Amino acid sequence: MRWGILGLGTIAQEFAAVMQRNGQPVYAAASRTGEKAQAFARCYGIEKTYASYEAMLADPQVDIVYVATPHCNHAQWIQSCLMADKHVLCEKAITVSSDELQPLAALACQRGLVLSEAMTIFHMPLYIKLRQMLQEGVLGELKMIQVSFGSHKEYDVHNRFFNPALAGGALLDIGTYALSFVRWFLSERVDTILTTYHPFETGVDEKAGILLQTPGAQMATIALTMRAKMPKRGIVAGEKGYIVVDNFPRADCAMWIRTDGTQEEIHAGETDQALWYEAQDMEAYINKKKSNLLTLSADVMDWMTCIRRQWGMQYPFESNQ
Repeated sequence: MRWGILGLGTIAQEFAAVMQRNGQPVYAAASRTGEKAQAFARCYGIEKTYASYEAMLADPQVDIVYVATPHCNHAQWIQSCLMADKHVLCEKAITVSSDELQPLAALACQRGLVLSEAMTIFHMPLYIKLRQMLQEGVLGELKMIQVSFGSHKEYDVHNRFFNPALAGGALLDIGTYALSFVRWFLSERVDTILTTYHPFETGVDEKAGILLQTPGAQMATIALTMRAKMPKRGIVAGEKGYIVVDNFPRADCAMWIRTDGTQEEIHAGETDQALWYEAQDMEAYINKKKSNLLTLSADVMDWMTCIRRQWGMQYPFESNQ
């Protein structure tokens, strides 16, 4: 299939590089300036370039668009892509709220298109293997999930990470990974959400603690911070032991620790191929070889929307929606 990239920042560079490395170069790239698009194309063997997003969406040769703009305007460009009859793989967080995501999911369904989130956790081979272990009863009954993610961002009130106009803050930037880790392993939907947070001086969430519980008493605790380094670590605990996944967003290995103290390393996939797995799954969704995982993304977005409502935190542009 022919891919187009909308937005040419760092993650778009990673995506284009992995596609080129695997022998499937991206077909088209769009930027706000023709020069940037042309320079990007030269680096990654891209055939077509456009000096506007709209021009690329008008190209009938583009089958799928990888949306790599800041998440504050994902909803706008997802809608534009769908209205142009393009399938969409959108970077995380797929939108900033469930109020944005729900109508887009309905639009994709109405037009017979695939909309999916580029959430690495939903596509890495390691996670497929770990969930299979859980479903087969290797861990016993799931009891608790713990996730920590701390990213030290330098103090800068003008940085996008702390800018409310750009939907900054820990929850949508790093919390979406932690919550997606939790959602992957839960066997039922959450019915209890408890949370607290501390705001950065701009008003966005600097750090937060979140507790989730399902009707069957599966529980998860999440710790997030944008001003201190913490391990990117996920732990999944059952009656027969627990699994530890370090650097979990693109993990290719985990440690299985049984209740008797014996340990076993589990390996699957390659960290460097994370975005390739996303692209391959996207094509499989379109060709109906796999089921789209948008429902998992929708659950995570519902949680994040509920969490922000509990905090009373709204982004400036949301008051106009």
